[in-house]
Amino acid sequence: MVNRCVWFLLFLCFSVMMIFCSSGNGDHSGDDRNKKNRLPYAAGRFYTGDSAKLRTELDRLFREAEPCKVKNVLAVVSPHAGYVYSGEVAASAFSQIDRNRHYRNVFVIASSHREYFDGASIYYPGDYMTPLGRVQVDQKLAASLAAEHGVFRYSPDFHDQEHSLEVQLPFLQYLLGNEINLVPIIIGTDKAESCRHIAAALKPYFNHENLFVISTDFSHYPAYADAVTVDHKTARAILSNNPETLLKTLRENERSGTKGLATSLCGHSSVLTLLYLSSELPGTAVHEIQYKNSGDSPYGEKDRVVGYFALAVTAPDEKPARQQDEFRLTAADKDQLLKLARHTLESYLKTGDIPAIEGTVFSEQLKTHAGAFVTLKKNNNLRGCIGRFDPDDPLYMVVQRMAIAAAVEDTRFPKVTFEELKKIHIEISVLTPMRKITNPEEIVLGRHGIYIRKGYRSGTFLPQVATETGWSVEEYLGHCSRDKAGIGWDGWKDADIFVYEALVFEE
Repeated sequence: MVNRCVWFLLFLCFSVMMIFCSSGNGDHSGDDRNKKNRLPYAAGRFYTGDSAKLRTELDRLFREAEPCKVKNVLAVVSPHAGYVYSGEVAASAFSQIDRNRHYRNVFVIASSHREYFDGASIYYPGDYMTPLGRVQVDQKLAASLAAEHGVFRYSPDFHDQEHSLEVQLPFLQYLLGNEINLVPIIIGTDKAESCRHIAAALKPYFNHENLFVISTDFSHYPAYADAVTVDHKTARAILSNNPETLLKTLRENERSGTKGLATSLCGHSSVLTLLYLSSELPGTAVHEIQYKNSGDSPYGEKDRVVGYFALAVTAPDEKPARQQDEFRLTAADKDQLLKLARHTLESYLKTGDIPAIEGTVFSEQLKTHAGAFVTLKKNNNLRGCIGRFDPDDPLYMVVQRMAIAAAVEDTRFPKVTFEELKKIHIEISVLTPMRKITNPEEIVLGRHGIYIRKGYRSGTFLPQVATETGWSVEEYLGHCSRDKAGIGWDGWKDADIFVYEALVFEE
């Protein structure tokens, strides 16, 4: 009898051990037989590995988080530090998501802290595991992206000990449950061109059917007050929804000499990829939800902090207006307009003749009647900027004419010469139709350009002016009113104010 009991206990222990091993090593029976699941690494380091305590902590974080402030969310930007430091800000980002919505796929994009490689790694041999259970990876889509786009690859080394992607998953599980189709992407490069290629591959999925989660912290290790300054400058660049503005701001932060500043955006490649996506989709906007840094945590110090922002990217309703569709420009369209502007300037400044162009070589978008501004810069300084709002001509013709006007008709500067043309940098802003507003609070800095009109006087600022200057809404209006329209600092208060958006791109 004793022997039978011993054998039974041994059998039971062996069975339990096999079940435990099977659940933990990725070798699952049935459909899971060939899967190699990615096991939790950050659990017990960045957040608790106890599932019950984790749910309790998430309950608290979502209660303390900022409520939903926006709708039609395509993407959120969330921090990836330990939950005791950044958990509330992360919960504020995820609180902007419609928890009743079914997303076809959830793309979580993070930047590698451990491995550098040119491109991005997509995990597809199995699922991601957290203390809250399994997060199903859309293996078919992930493998397809890796096979079809050279910018993607797969290596377990890039995922196994990387925390920045994993820490986002419990928030998703808490909010949306475990029925998620995950596409986990870790970017290993800081090259802007590679980020552009990653965005191009993901562009077909950047729509209302899918959700994008971008993982990043902001400044690392300056003092509290310096972090607040640097982080808000970086955030304004992201709010502009312009990848070139972000890159410029990061370079300025790096050269700022801020004591202790190791980086102003540790996941900048992930955020840059997001902006290459969102800036291509008309009507998108980036919204600030919440800011804190580790110095706001009872566990953090004030003299050496890490910054955290919750941001959300929204788009118009799922069926965009026809008017918005007319202003969708592809990367090829933008490249063609920039080459047209330069070719036109080279010909005109050398010979005085405007080169003839054949309209049939342009896409239908470039034949659309739209306003545009052409901005010329030399050594990062303004060298000329002229444009027009009225869409009476095809866009390609407007760009050609405004390029010449910016070079020789801007009375603030001497005419551009052919000899200095090689030092000139060209930027083009394609404008959406203007909309009259009645309340200055409708202006979204970095998104809206303004046009102020009073009697026969008028003036305008392009959207990027607010981002480049860091002005408040009142300063934006005051400078435009006084410096551009010539009606005094407060002249806007009884003038007609219009807003418009611009698709901004440059060489």
